[in-house]
Amino acid sequence: MDFKIEYTWDSFPVSHEPVRIRLNPCDKGLKMEVSAPFFNDPPAPLGEPGKPFSELWNYEVVEAFFLNNTTEQYLEVELCPHGQHLVLLLSGRRNVWKKELALSFKVSRGETHWEGEAFLPWSYFPSKVTRFNSFAIHGSNDKRVYEALYPVPQPELQQGQNPDFHRLEYFKPFSFNTLLGEEWKQPESDLWLIEKSDI
Repeated sequence: MDFKIEYTWDSFPVSHEPVRIRLNPCDKGLKMEVSAPFFNDPPAPLGEPGKPFSELWNYEVVEAFFLNNTTEQYLEVELCPHGQHLVLLLSGRRNVWKKELALSFKVSRGETHWEGEAFLPWSYFPSKVTRFNSFAIHGSNDKRVYEALYPVPQPELQQGQNPDFHRLEYFKPFSFNTLLGEEWKQPESDLWLIEKSDI
């Protein structure tokens, strides 16, 4: 399953080669592959490559969100060209209940392009994922650029509105069955069972 991020968050075409994301099933999870321009702006986070890094969204990242739009439970995955990552589990809009989960993530990077490959275990996904969106961010200060696979349509923009990747109403329908066949059933997640018992 392939996606291209061709628009800014507010529906203007991007001014560079679009970020590409590929999702493929593999043993016990999903492989997420990123192929993207490398801006090297802002500079690399100070965290160790291959490890979680808090507030990674302040750096150059590609993000993917997997949502159950009935429960508003969702998985957020952030991948950085410098090797850091951030995995968040959310229950309700912006309500993070688990963060900085471990992730197998490899990066290869040239001067102007980077590629990443992450393995997402099924246990990280909420049950019955029905919606998806993906984002990319780069640049510093007033040159910060926010891009979205499914952006806010221009007629719906409000004056003074800022980018917000947690506008779940703009996520589009998504089904793992497209990848895995109609008979496939998403494995139950022990992680999300813990979250349910805490409510």
